[in-house]
Amino acid sequence: MKKSLYLTLLIALIGFTESFAQGLNFGIKGGANFANFAGNVEDFNQESITSYHAGAFVELGISSNFSIQPELLYSTVGSNLTFAGAQEDFKNELGYLSIPVLARIYLIPNRLSLDLGPQVSFLMSESQNVNVSDSNTFDFALAGGATLHLLGPLFVQGRYNLGLTDVKPDAEVTNRVVQLSVGLRF
Repeated sequence: MKKSLYLTLLIALIGFTESFAQGLNFGIKGGANFANFAGNVEDFNQESITSYHAGAFVELGISSNFSIQPELLYSTVGSNLTFAGAQEDFKNELGYLSIPVLARIYLIPNRLSLDLGPQVSFLMSESQNVNVSDSNTFDFALAGGATLHLLGPLFVQGRYNLGLTDVKPDAEVTNRVVQLSVGLRF
């Protein structure tokens, strides 16, 4: 009796593992960031900057229409700042190690998905015009967008990241980022 139970559990485990492995995809992606600060900005004017992001991801297929996708990205965001009354401006560029974890809902199976989830980011660098200690080292955001799988492993993606934590301890500003990506899923 015990042998039959163990054999049944083993076969079920193998079947589960094989079905899970078929829904497991790895990939790489990169692209452009169009970033700016938003919030209470009385002392300076800001303009958006164009920068980049790159990294890797794992897509864990839960069902044919739903998956979870954690990512590990290096992403640069920030803003061009001009202080009131000053003639000079400077580029405040922040380099983050970002970890979004997205729920992916396929509208067209394996072709078109809506992606939504939280993102945590850790400050790794800041442009040389500004001291890193002037910025908070942690950023929390909500990320949402869409992914279109083109030919084979190639996909394109658009995403908006809405920052929820202040970038600077002494200013009520948050990150706003539009990301356009291209990548390969294996």
